Amino acid sequence: MLSFRLLGVAALAAVSLPLAGPAHAQDAAAGEAVFKKQCYACHAVIPGKKGIGPNLFGVVGRPAGSVPDFHYSEANKTSGLTWDPATLDRYIKAPKVVVPKTTMPYPGLADDRQRADLIAYLGTLK
Repeated sequence: MLSFRLLGVAALAAVSLPLAGPAHAQDAAAGEAVFKKQCYACHAVIPGKKGIGPNLFGVVGRPAGSVPDFHYSEANKTSGLTWDPATLDRYIKAPKVVVPKTTMPYPGLADDRQRADLIAYLGTLK
């Protein structure tokens, strides 16, 4: 009797396993495409190049409000944030929730996969 139960559990596992999808790996190439659609109009990623928004080259791991010669809002300069992947994820999703008085007009990117890919891309910019 026990062997039938084990056989049933094994059969259920064998049938269910192919239904489980793989976890989404972050895709920097897809993130570059997101950047070009969502961020490129305001942000440069070439060292030293200026844009409407701060240059994002080397942004991952950088303290908020720290690009020289960029006029940040007081809210960004005094936020105390460091742009690690988790903070970037929250900020890109809802900038005005994370830094309420930011002057960045971007409403946010709701899609989890696109944010993860974008952050992966930003992480390559070193």
